[in-house]
Amino acid sequence: MSPSGEAATGREEPRKKGIATADTLIAGCVAYVTKDGEPRRATILGIRETKSGRQWYANFDSFNKRLDEWVPQSRINFDKEVEWPNPEKDKPKDPKTKKTTVATSKKSQPSKKNQKRVSKREQSVASEGQTPHPWTEYVENGQHKDKNQETEEKAMGSLEVGGTPGVLGPDEIEIDEDDTPASAAKKESLGPFSRQQEIEKLRTSGSMTQNPAEVSRIRNISQVEFGRYVLFPWYFSPYPEVFSQEESIFICEFCLSYYADMKSFSRHRQKCTLQHPPGNEIYRDDFVSFFEIDGRRQRTWCRNLCLLSKMFLDHKTLYYDVDPFLFYVMTTRDERGCHLIGYFSKEKESTDGYNVACILTLPQYQRKGYGRLLIQFSYELSKIEGKLGSPEKPLSDLGLLSYRQYWSENIIDLLLGFSERDEKCTIETIAQHLAMTATDVEHTLQALKMQVYHKGEHKIVLSDKLVEQRAKSRVKQKRLIDPERIQWKPPVFTASSRTWGW
Repeated sequence: MSPSGEAATGREEPRKKGIATADTLIAGCVAYVTKDGEPRRATILGIRETKSGRQWYANFDSFNKRLDEWVPQSRINFDKEVEWPNPEKDKPKDPKTKKTTVATSKKSQPSKKNQKRVSKREQSVASEGQTPHPWTEYVENGQHKDKNQETEEKAMGSLEVGGTPGVLGPDEIEIDEDDTPASAAKKESLGPFSRQQEIEKLRTSGSMTQNPAEVSRIRNISQVEFGRYVLFPWYFSPYPEVFSQEESIFICEFCLSYYADMKSFSRHRQKCTLQHPPGNEIYRDDFVSFFEIDGRRQRTWCRNLCLLSKMFLDHKTLYYDVDPFLFYVMTTRDERGCHLIGYFSKEKESTDGYNVACILTLPQYQRKGYGRLLIQFSYELSKIEGKLGSPEKPLSDLGLLSYRQYWSENIIDLLLGFSERDEKCTIETIAQHLAMTATDVEHTLQALKMQVYHKGEHKIVLSDKLVEQRAKSRVKQKRLIDPERIQWKPPVFTASSRTWGW
């Protein structure tokens, strides 16, 4: 596999080695860079000039893409030999192939009258269809039954608690790869990204992006001072180019305005009067508050929020078209104001029934249960709307793990309640109670090996092991959203308020 994500063809030629200097070290070289006090092998992907001097962008071997960083000259070991990039050789062109390709493309190209300009949202939906399903091979391999017949059979499924699941095949919660040459060739023929390549990116690069340009973009911001925290971005974010020359940028934690130097930021803080997100507070408890913000009414604030979140979301592609979205921002309160914890956005009118378009918990608040609160709040809003909701795909790797855990815990809790009352339930019943789509419920049951086929009918089996695991996790769980405290009604929008109003 090549660094660019393309399948390598043939055996790669050995690289030439030699001693390099700061002037001769170029992009594509493999050098040893100090990380965590140890010299580690890293590929140099880019070079930039900053106010403090020249820096090199290092991609460390066997490290997640989030840990790539700009390093100064002092961290590069020039005493060891570096591997020089192989020169690109000119490949002979086949005129017959070229003519055939051109002729075919001309025939297949539609006339300009029939061409329709594809919007950004349509592009996002198109990319979703290419994304490999993050759950199990069950979806890949499929069941060769009629879908209507299968749905009817599963609707009659019964619930058994404490049973032993039957053999379901390779339905693991981890993503299984199909390594057969025939299947690999078939996947590669479907498009520029195969399933194996996407899984590899999810595991090693922390990305589910479908855009090759996004994969190759180098992180441009090294450090962010945000309130009392110092953040270290993971990915590229399209801030003005001049900001990439700064060692650290400053972002106001209330209005999210960004500045390149401390003097400008200090002058702004003396004038900034905003102490909470510019929207309606629709929820408040002892821990957090939620604000609803219309992207059309607060364009600047929402665009700044998207720029901030892009530094920690590799798959996010929309930064400026915020009008069709509502933003639900979670904050914590103190005497200084409401401090941003995380947010999720949703389309004002989603044709696919998505209740979340983008979701993020800022790094300083991760692994503290706030992500679960965001997910729960999105489903509580769906319950008020009387709709079934699902997050927009593709999910980031961390988002996927959070949703898996939320779905599993809530389904197990609901099934335990049905078992105590000695009631039968179906996939549709679970979906209605939790405001989840039947597809998400079904995939969760399959991933946990809770769905079996026995004596001509589908049954849901809840093993003792899952019950014990849920009991242990319930002890750790501290914060939950209280639905009674939500002061919200589903907003109604006209056609003009859902799009650009210029």
